[in-house]
Amino acid sequence: MDNINFIVIAFIFLNGSISVKCQMHEPDELMPEFYAPLENWTVTQGRDIYFTCTVNNLGNYKVAWIKSDSKAILAIHTNLIAHNHRLTVTHNGHNTWKLHVFNVQKNDTGSYMCQINTQPMILQTGYLDVRIPPNILDETDIEGPGSAAMEGGTIRLRCRSTGKPEPKVHWKRKDNRHIVIRSDGAREKQDSAIVKGDTLELSNVHRTDMGKYLCIAKNNVPPTVSKEFNVQIHFHPMIKVTNQLVAAPIGSNVHIQCYVETSPKAMHSWAKINGGDLIPSVKYEMSETPINEYSLQMDLTITSLEPKDFGGYLCIAKNALGKAEGSIRLQELHLPSAPTTTEASPSEPEDEDEEDDESANSEEENLVPVEESIGPDSGGGENRLSSDGFDLRRVQQEQHLSTRKPQRTDQNGGGGGGGGVRHHDQKQRHGSKDSGHRSPCPCWPLVLLATLALLWSLWSRTVPVAGACR
Repeated sequence: MDNINFIVIAFIFLNGSISVKCQMHEPDELMPEFYAPLENWTVTQGRDIYFTCTVNNLGNYKVAWIKSDSKAILAIHTNLIAHNHRLTVTHNGHNTWKLHVFNVQKNDTGSYMCQINTQPMILQTGYLDVRIPPNILDETDIEGPGSAAMEGGTIRLRCRSTGKPEPKVHWKRKDNRHIVIRSDGAREKQDSAIVKGDTLELSNVHRTDMGKYLCIAKNNVPPTVSKEFNVQIHFHPMIKVTNQLVAAPIGSNVHIQCYVETSPKAMHSWAKINGGDLIPSVKYEMSETPINEYSLQMDLTITSLEPKDFGGYLCIAKNALGKAEGSIRLQELHLPSAPTTTEASPSEPEDEDEEDDESANSEEENLVPVEESIGPDSGGGENRLSSDGFDLRRVQQEQHLSTRKPQRTDQNGGGGGGGGVRHHDQKQRHGSKDSGHRSPCPCWPLVLLATLALLWSLWSRTVPVAGACR
């Protein structure tokens, strides 16, 4: 038996000697060497990477790929050993080998070795760091009393996330209003745009805390993720009426409204006091306008008011926690009647203006002979001109002293008053050339025309006028 053991040991030694002897190389043989170090990678989960191993003077030696932490042989030369469909090995036919890792995952993180089977063996290492974007766990993993509570209670929201590196979590309101943190049982409160931490606790909640809150997780690995929480605060319905007394005349349309605050949602309706509920119709137009998460405006328009429509109206809100009502009284508005005074019809001043225009037109026609009479044959010359200028000033003075109303009264009376004056004026205009002056004219257009006539006379002094004053 001892002889057998000795033979085995001798055989092993001999084989070892042979093996060592086979690995020995000539002194002038070049040993393999790495041309460049392996890369270090930091990538986001799901990306593709590769390690490049360039070896000079490889000879008959082999290149192997090994994962350092698990000591698992991934590939030898161009043969893939690991049963992983996301790994491949390529060789350019010269001195470069590549290990490809597709769709990298968290468990791919670690050191990778490119090793050559020399004695002693040589190797180089590269590191793969896989970054994982943040992820917020499902709602089933949220702990706490939930996102609904009675007014004055407590709400605790928890948002747990995963990722590499570990994400940082903060809270904010979706509408960008501040988050109010109240001390339990204390009046002091703090408000802030954001609150850090994976847990948000709201104590002594108020209805203004109702709304949507966002949990945001980020770790500088895109994309940043968020999750929405809907906070509900429950309370008894409340109705506010800004105008409790409304007045409107018969036949008009009247609009009344109420402001309702309620959570959970309530049933809203209108009713008439000492009457039944109102239903939407052509007579009653109803609408609701939301204001925020817990309040809205109720509107009622009553068309073509009748005496039976006056009285009290109720706006009603009812939910699981109770009922609230608001009352509005509608009464008739009596408009003042139009005054009954005896006044002249508005057409009379127009008649006076028309009559004045007619008299002015007739007087303008009567001025034509006067213009023709101031010619060279009159013998007046400049004396005549100065006399006309004096008459014009008298016309202007007497025009301020005279009024049309007495003249109109005399004319209407049929006597010789106003009518006689007008006739006398016309007679004076048609008088002889020896007349010293013309009678006053009650209209300013006559003054303008008389001035134009004087200017025309100056021009006619040197040019004979044919057919003067026949």
